[in-house]
Amino acid sequence: MKKLLIVEDNSDLRSGLTFSFRADGYTVDAVSTAEAALENIRTVKYDAMILDCRLPDGNGFELSRKIRSFSEVPILMLTAMDTEIDEINALENGANDYMSKPFSLAVLKLRLKRIMQKQSVSVLMSHGITVDLPACRVRKCEEDISLTAVEFKLLVYLMEHKGQVLSKEQILEHIWDVDGQFVDENIVSVNIRRLRMKLEDVPSKPEMIKTVHGIGYVWKEVL
Repeated sequence: MKKLLIVEDNSDLRSGLTFSFRADGYTVDAVSTAEAALENIRTVKYDAMILDCRLPDGNGFELSRKIRSFSEVPILMLTAMDTEIDEINALENGANDYMSKPFSLAVLKLRLKRIMQKQSVSVLMSHGITVDLPACRVRKCEEDISLTAVEFKLLVYLMEHKGQVLSKEQILEHIWDVDGQFVDENIVSVNIRRLRMKLEDVPSKPEMIKTVHGIGYVWKEVL
């Protein structure tokens, strides 16, 4: 079942969209402010998001840009008017598609379905780090980062489990245990240190890869 977030301050439109998508089998959360939307996006994994460009505590363009710093959730932006400026702002700030009001509900549903189908689940994003899994490519703030195969696999494992503390044993088994034989556990801390040197702004004070003393490591969620 697809999970959808609707961010719309017009209560009638919000209720109508919620009713219609739930009737189609979606699980729907609906909010009216940018603050509530950001909180939901950070705590719930959505398959798509319908976002109004005008909100009482900000605008959808700014919110979309913030979301893109840590999430690749497909966003369909509802623009206030059929103007080139709104359309450009929507796309430049991370929206996958846009529609101007008033709109056809049937067309809206088709466009939403299309962007969900196009959305690749092969990209990880957090803290300004983008990992393209098929291409084995890592970027930080639009700059390519060169990683070894082991470093890349370790980074992916951490990011795929962001917010979850991973023990050294779990990391060893996932990254190095090929034939059932563990290697020296010091290799974990060595590669963690190398990742920090390449990714962290201040490696000695890491913000992404945190040490949980006596247990292991965790990729810290963006707050």
